[in-house]
Amino acid sequence: MTATERDRPDEVEGEAFSAGRAGSPDETGVTELSALGPPPWRPICMTCGVQFAPRDEALDVCPICADERQYIGWHGQQWTTLDRLRQDPRGSEIHIEEPGLGSLNIVPATAIGQRAYLIETPEGTIIWDCTTYFDDKTLDLIRARGPVLAMAISHPHFYASMSSWAEALNIPVYIHAADREWVMDPSDHLVYWQGETLDLTPGVTLVQLGGHFTGSSALHWANTEDGLGALVAGDTIKTVMDRRYVGFMYSVVNFIPMGPTAVKDIVRRLEPFEFDRIYSLWSGHMVPSDGKAAITRSAARHLEFIQQ
Repeated sequence: MTATERDRPDEVEGEAFSAGRAGSPDETGVTELSALGPPPWRPICMTCGVQFAPRDEALDVCPICADERQYIGWHGQQWTTLDRLRQDPRGSEIHIEEPGLGSLNIVPATAIGQRAYLIETPEGTIIWDCTTYFDDKTLDLIRARGPVLAMAISHPHFYASMSSWAEALNIPVYIHAADREWVMDPSDHLVYWQGETLDLTPGVTLVQLGGHFTGSSALHWANTEDGLGALVAGDTIKTVMDRRYVGFMYSVVNFIPMGPTAVKDIVRRLEPFEFDRIYSLWSGHMVPSDGKAAITRSAARHLEFIQQ
């Protein structure tokens, strides 16, 4: 498979939604780590795509998938490794979302269809969120855009193979300290930040929103070409098919809505920031304009419905 860079396609809504689920129920790995070969193993959960630290002992279940915000795969717990995935190479594509912002897509998708965003700054590229699969072609595609400064992750469902990424690129990975218990592959490259905001570079700020996970965060990018700003939101703020609105889900896949306190906190924490566009997990799922107002009116609608 090849690594390519292209403009984001227009016909993405149905394609992106299916890609976001393609790896989950049907792809299979092995049920016993011993089937991966001799230990130590560095297993990856086939359902959520999270990589675990090298180990010699058996592992019965992925704690992230056993949590009520995720699920154990329909075929039971399945494992793979990055090396096994690379035996059947996948394509790496960068879609240009807008000037200075690209999204890295793995084709075909793995796990829950994670993709990463590439924010270009004068200091270097910041990678937002993480894909499970990557190979040398993926890294070359990213490096071709300039030096890589750091990676930051929105929440545990996107931890993926972040430590392997960090080792390959020799970069820090910023994750919120409130979610440290969900880190399955610790590394000296991981930086546990605290508080409600962290400035990565001038104009790029991590904002802890909570709601989905305690440490769930979004990335605010102030220095867009048009000066209006953008929010890259993970799935704490879920863009929906009606692009005038967003959703607030404690669990997206299990349809558990956030409670009123969490939603109000998200609105409050975003109040100091200006942004026009909101980018979500999957290609094409975005709010193309009036993003901050979309969050305000969506929160009001959400609160009205859950309090009836």
